[in-house]
Amino acid sequence: MNRYSRNRIYISDEEQEKIQNVRILIGGAGIGSVIAECALRMGFEDIVIVDGDKVELSNLNRQNYVKGDIGRPKAECLAKRLLKINPQAKIKYYNVFIDNDNVLGLLDGITVAINALDFKSDIPFVFDELCSDKKIPVLHPYNFGWGAFLTIVKPGGYKLSELSTEYEGFELKMAEFVARYCTFWNMPNRWLDKVICSYKREKKQLPPPQLSVASWIVAGHCVNAMFGIITGKEVKYFPKFYFSSLRCDPA
Repeated sequence: MNRYSRNRIYISDEEQEKIQNVRILIGGAGIGSVIAECALRMGFEDIVIVDGDKVELSNLNRQNYVKGDIGRPKAECLAKRLLKINPQAKIKYYNVFIDNDNVLGLLDGITVAINALDFKSDIPFVFDELCSDKKIPVLHPYNFGWGAFLTIVKPGGYKLSELSTEYEGFELKMAEFVARYCTFWNMPNRWLDKVICSYKREKKQLPPPQLSVASWIVAGHCVNAMFGIITGKEVKYFPKFYFSSLRCDPA
């Protein structure tokens, strides 16, 4: 039996070969670390990882690292983990932050990109713009704790910057966008509303709270979506999105 023999029926031999030979870029190895392993195990064997961060203790509640990785570069640790799973995979990594000087070069040869970059500057918006110019669809995964959110930016289509051009607090704006949408369609997620309100009340400007639950759910969504894009199946593009949660609060 070969490595992907249990993918049979779900994935044809032609589809397996197709995803094996396309190059994907993971910009940001936080939630991207979980997506990368899910993608590799599915059969995506050409992966580029870019992140200038180092592993911290607080990452271990939801990201794909171990205690021994603390203090080491995320991109390098992730690449080594992936190669232990599949030594024949083409894994490239760059221990750098994506910026205006390197972003264009990093997109060479990329078929699909994951934008898991922190909104500490306008680089996530720049990343999307350049991907659009190069006809590269971009996946945006978000960890909402008990819920996983994914939206995909289509080349030449609507961009996240149309939701807001301000990068500061963009994750919160995206959560509010999802909450409003669900309420409008009479599918309120009261737990998400409470999280948003509690986060706004925090005295210090802290990173958003996140759980391992959403990291793994959204990783599956991302790999499913990439498979769909590459094999010509229908996927939702922004402003449409995917949102999954088993959390049910009483009406």
